[in-house]
Amino acid sequence: MGGITFKKTLKATSVLTIVLASTAVFAAAPAASEEEAERVEDTVFVIGERRAYQGNFDFLEDTAVNQLIDEELLGDVGATNLNEALDLSASVARQNNFGGLWNSFSIRGFSGDINLPSGFLVNGFNAGRGFGGPRDLAGIESVEVLKGPRSALFGRGEPGGTINLITKRPGFETGGYIEGTIGSWDQYRLEADGQTVLGDDESVGVRLVGFYEDAESFREGKETQAYGFYPSIRMDLGANASLSYELEYTKQELPQDRGVIFSETFGFSPRELFVGEPDALIETEVLGHQLEYQYNFSDNWGILLGAGYRETSLFGDAYETNFGGRQTYLVDGETISRFFRFRDYDTDYLVLRGEVTGEFETGSLRHRLIVGVDYDTFDNDQIANRFRQSGLGTETSGSLIAAGRAEEYLLVDVSNPQYGIYDRPNAAAQIDRFETLSGTGLYFQDQIDLTDKLQIRIGGRFDDFEQELENRRASPSDFEESSNTYFSPQFGAIYSATDAVSLYAFYSEGIRQLSGNDPDGNSFDPNKTKSAEIGLKADLGQLYSQVEGTASVTLFKVEQSNILVFGNGFSDPVPAGEAESQGLEADANVSFENDLSLWFSYAYTDGEYTNSGIDTSTFTQFDPGSPLVNSPEHQLSLQVTKDLDIADKPAQLGGGLLYVGERSGELGSDFMLPEYTTVRLFAEIEPVENISVRLDVDNLFDETYYTDSFANVWVQPGAPRRFRLTASYAF
Repeated sequence: MGGITFKKTLKATSVLTIVLASTAVFAAAPAASEEEAERVEDTVFVIGERRAYQGNFDFLEDTAVNQLIDEELLGDVGATNLNEALDLSASVARQNNFGGLWNSFSIRGFSGDINLPSGFLVNGFNAGRGFGGPRDLAGIESVEVLKGPRSALFGRGEPGGTINLITKRPGFETGGYIEGTIGSWDQYRLEADGQTVLGDDESVGVRLVGFYEDAESFREGKETQAYGFYPSIRMDLGANASLSYELEYTKQELPQDRGVIFSETFGFSPRELFVGEPDALIETEVLGHQLEYQYNFSDNWGILLGAGYRETSLFGDAYETNFGGRQTYLVDGETISRFFRFRDYDTDYLVLRGEVTGEFETGSLRHRLIVGVDYDTFDNDQIANRFRQSGLGTETSGSLIAAGRAEEYLLVDVSNPQYGIYDRPNAAAQIDRFETLSGTGLYFQDQIDLTDKLQIRIGGRFDDFEQELENRRASPSDFEESSNTYFSPQFGAIYSATDAVSLYAFYSEGIRQLSGNDPDGNSFDPNKTKSAEIGLKADLGQLYSQVEGTASVTLFKVEQSNILVFGNGFSDPVPAGEAESQGLEADANVSFENDLSLWFSYAYTDGEYTNSGIDTSTFTQFDPGSPLVNSPEHQLSLQVTKDLDIADKPAQLGGGLLYVGERSGELGSDFMLPEYTTVRLFAEIEPVENISVRLDVDNLFDETYYTDSFANVWVQPGAPRRFRLTASYAF
């Protein structure tokens, strides 16, 4: 982001930061003045900025596989939202996203709680469970894909892996950028990022990041607005301590869009047809705070204390496509019937943690230790009203229209949609409940150097969960309480075959506390995961002097139990039982001497249920061997970027490819989403110093494709060919 010059400066200063072991995210600019250089020499820097749950391990020492999608790569692909970033990892697949109202994804075939957005971390804090809308990448420096269950450290994570967002924190420099984008379907976006230093000793860094976007869509009648503001401050409290505070505020106004419908007889409904109402909008809002204090007792020992508090809300109306016997499109292919829903959701999320990290020796053995405790509580207040019709029986849309009952079924004509012609329905209460999920965790990890070449990792986490659930629809209100205690272990070993190649093996277990209750009002036991993997890692720069980068190959197997499917309409899920996935992953991130950069990610994932059950939201039976929904066997992501000069002006050219294989579109059904391949290209040039212009072309060959679904009546179409023109000014 922010032009070619700014991106290269960020990369250079990041290297300088490592050399100086500064607490700043970015150190002084490379072309520092003599006065600034003297200040750097006279300053004692905190040794290493410690990150929660991470420890002090380089790529070849870690007993698990992590993918770092850094700021430079995010800029190369032109990613502005979390979905576009996660498409770079072939291990991550898109899941049903609640009509575009939140982020939902699976890792290694498995997603989390169907009642909530997929969980993700922000700087190690759990932050993805609320209803703040789909995540924009303004204010995000990098995205980490941590594969495999990480509950032994992080706690209540997703079963297949963890996504961690690293925010743009202030450094001790002055600079930034302003960036504007115009794109297809009247997209207008403005983004800005600026930082400076305060105080006579320049020990306080301040950073302000914000964005505004207004965009229509290839889905006729659909429009979204969003804006966000992310200020942060970081204070150097001396040679060994630092304090940082970050605020997150985002507000979005968008319609719920359940996508297109598929019928064996009539095929997919037109991808341009929006089945909601343009005036029926959902408003999401998030206000979050993060506070971290770090103190290093010595070069080897430090403590990290943190607190996070996040409020989210989701409020508004939605018109959603009907299922099965209520859906006219499945009968005649001419109209789409809908039902109406109103939602008022609010959440509060508090996270506290304290962690000590350090190194010590016992005889000839070196230990790297992490010990910590954390606590979180999640309050989830949900009210939903629904207007839904009875089954059609033998009726068709023609007979409904002739009988004057089109409004009853909120019909939309596929060929000639007309919006705003029906009155807002009177909706009956569907959900009215208040839930509190809380947990306290104690975790530890010790990585031991047994020899110069062999290291082992042992660790685990004790979790004490509590749930309180009040069903306010009951008279009198039902109130349920439950508590559970679990232990999640991890074991790993890594062997340095050479200075450039390591072999590793890793076993871990994970749990995820589930929201909601069963039809009898009882809370659920946590979702449980067991995972084993073996792999090879390589530092390519050690193997070939002409390149820099890393590569890895991994074989994995994941077993999961207590998976939820919907059990009683859309309000009462039930445990579906068990499933497993196994496969192979190959990843590489390489930079060549000729200024060519390559990102490659491939995953083969064979995921299926190992028991039978019924999902009564779609009234489908699934049996052992039924594939996991939205989980392709094959997925590949490729990105190539070349730096060059055009008429003595610095420039970049690049492109990417995303292949997603065929996958199940509905649990227990033979409905399959077709495979697809999309190609993107970009070109960027800096005609004047600090000013750059960039053109992106997404879906170059105008592929018709579908990214994810919940069932054959809720299928998300991908966007046609799209153009974006961006101008940036760096200062």
